Amino acid sequence: QVQLVESRGGVVQAGGSLRLSCAASGHTFSVYAMGWFRQGPGKEREFVAGIYYNNDSSYYGDSVKGRFSISRDNAKNTVYLQMNSLKAEDTAVYYCAAAVEKGYSASIYSLHEYSYWGQGTQVTVSS
Repeated sequence: QVQLVESRGGVVQAGGSLRLSCAASGHTFSVYAMGWFRQGPGKEREFVAGIYYNNDSSYYGDSVKGRFSISRDNAKNTVYLQMNSLKAEDTAVYYCAAAVEKGYSASIYSLHEYSYWGQGTQVTVSS
């Protein structure tokens, strides 16, 4: 089991920045990738960013490329999502997720790659 706890989101003005964190605990030795997803009102959950632990390669959804950055602190078992140049359309509940060894692997962009999810944190961008 892996437990994920996200930091509190908040309200930020358009053009502003916000950093989210996600602390993992439990069987973290089995985690090989972490991802961030978001779900806006009336929308499906969408991939935001992901990072592989073996080489720190990172991936981003098209809507956030160049604005968001994912990173991790191995010593703290924490993954971060730095969000810059925020737009109103970034308003959503943000979730972190952990991919663990499970006998198969899916794309880092896919919901199905991840076995554990955080509780979600609300980010609201005011225009």
